[in-house]
Amino acid sequence: MVQITPGSNEAGKGGSDAPGADAPPGRLQDVRVLIVDDDADVLESIDAAFQAEGALTQCVMDGNEAVRVCREDPPDVVVLDMMLPRRSGFLVLEKIKGHADSPVVLMVTANEGKRHQAYAESLGVDSYMIKPVPLERLINRAAAELAKVGGPRRRDPDRADGPGEEPGNAEQGEAGDEGPDGADGPDDED
Repeated sequence: MVQITPGSNEAGKGGSDAPGADAPPGRLQDVRVLIVDDDADVLESIDAAFQAEGALTQCVMDGNEAVRVCREDPPDVVVLDMMLPRRSGFLVLEKIKGHADSPVVLMVTANEGKRHQAYAESLGVDSYMIKPVPLERLINRAAAELAKVGGPRRRDPDRADGPGEEPGNAEQGEAGDEGPDGADGPDDED
């Protein structure tokens, strides 16, 4: 996992010499965003776009890492791919939504199946978007969904547990943690 802050391209760099350091605050200033995608190019593009809007981003490339980050360092927004290694986006949704302090989740997927969308909505996804998603649209949706819930959460800095979890009760997902049919959700592509 890499912690990335506005104006930096990698951990530990950036600061006042970074391009845009004197720019006015963006629409997502200081909003904590977790970006989850197994395609490095997609991850990098979304990361850069959210950083340009002032977001504090973290990037991970598999579902188990996404769940771990949500428990240990809860974000305000999660941009979540559906097809991920180790734990699908659906199984990530099951773990991170449905709690009073759940993050806003934007699922971004190439799957146009209506049953997949209905399943994601039943798990509590805030927005289901079909790739390719223009970055401006993704940022607008994140800002709109945050506004619906009253903006970013302010959390206790001493809190180490994640959404709906008691401290120390984090559950480890395992490789092959799929849905009942061995897939990551509904099995049709309609």
